Amino acid sequence: MAAPPTAATPSSVAPTDPLGVAGSDASLRRFLHGLPGVDQVGVESRAAGLATRSIKTTAKAYALDLAVSMVDLTTLEGADTPGKVRALSAKAVRPDPTDASCPAAAAVCVYPDLVATAKQALGSSGVKVASVATAFPSGRAALDLKLADVANAVADGADEIDMVIDRGAFLVGDYRRVLDEIVAVREVCARPGGHDAHLKVILETGELATYDNVRRASWLAMTGGADFIKTSTGKVQPAATLPVTLVMLEAVRDFRRATGRMIGVKPAGGIRTTKDAIKYLVTVNEVAGPDWLDPDWFRFGASSLLNDLLLQRQKMRTGHYSGPDHVTLD
Repeated sequence: MAAPPTAATPSSVAPTDPLGVAGSDASLRRFLHGLPGVDQVGVESRAAGLATRSIKTTAKAYALDLAVSMVDLTTLEGADTPGKVRALSAKAVRPDPTDASCPAAAAVCVYPDLVATAKQALGSSGVKVASVATAFPSGRAALDLKLADVANAVADGADEIDMVIDRGAFLVGDYRRVLDEIVAVREVCARPGGHDAHLKVILETGELATYDNVRRASWLAMTGGADFIKTSTGKVQPAATLPVTLVMLEAVRDFRRATGRMIGVKPAGGIRTTKDAIKYLVTVNEVAGPDWLDPDWFRFGASSLLNDLLLQRQKMRTGHYSGPDHVTLD
């Protein structure tokens, strides 16, 4: 087994069957169904325990800045306009205009037709452009349409692609179809010169029904070459939950031990408060380890979370709470 690497940027080259399990449908199924079962009571009890952890003032200040830097500031509405995307991009670059010490967000996440607008607005800021694709949020389209969706976003400059898996195929056990689509999308993310778009694979855990399925889908996505595994589209309830994220964190930890390759995790949907964000950061540290406490390896998919983080930062800086009119509305 390869020794686990130290934290680094995601690989631009997808491994080819790093676990040696995808040679046949039977071997892939055997591997996925051979993964250890998830103890539902144990996972939910551990998540509840981690959620009660408190952190001290200095650590909280660090956690607030870290959480801000991990936000994929997201707008995925039919009424999105170029003006809204430009405003969101400005906020991602300078979340708190009154405080130059506030870090930038990690990325702005938009539909493919608005990638070029976001790319131009963000310029050389270092904030990434992420784009949902593959018939988001349902994932129900022909493969050629899904790949065209991805190709358009990549051509317009997307740094990251958030694809959705075909949950229907997964739930009937057609793991090969799911794997082949992930591999095909990964190939379309490639660019000449090696500056590939990183691939986040959305599992839509609220539709997977069991923790065992979440674990299997996580390993399937990583086997296909995902750089990140993501809980949800934010369009289905329940979206991100702490127990589900814990299962995914265990998966990336164990995948790294097995292959030497580090994969990121992105919970998305329903994470709105600083208190919630800190629960997730504690869980990351305790389950996967401190190497994942970095925007390269952990993200929050959110729209309203950033405002609450900014209000908490202002409270720590000034000693009093500011009203919601002290931050911009998204």
